[in-house]
Amino acid sequence: MDGTIRASIKPGLTVNIVLKQDQKTGKLTKGIVQQLLTNSPSHPHGIKVRLTDGQVGRVKQIISE
Repeated sequence: MDGTIRASIKPGLTVNIVLKQDQKTGKLTKGIVQQLLTNSPSHPHGIKVRLTDGQVGRVKQIISE
């Protein structure tokens, strides 16, 4: 699943995100969602989230429900 729909992302999910500094390379970072930071129902580049380790980025893939 992709990470452009806010309703499909919830705290506790394991996801792959792209950090701000990795947007040019597209390098993915795996982590567990702590908080959703995007308020709109969808975003073309992915919903912005904060991971449990404090990193912030846009969701590219949802790994597990």
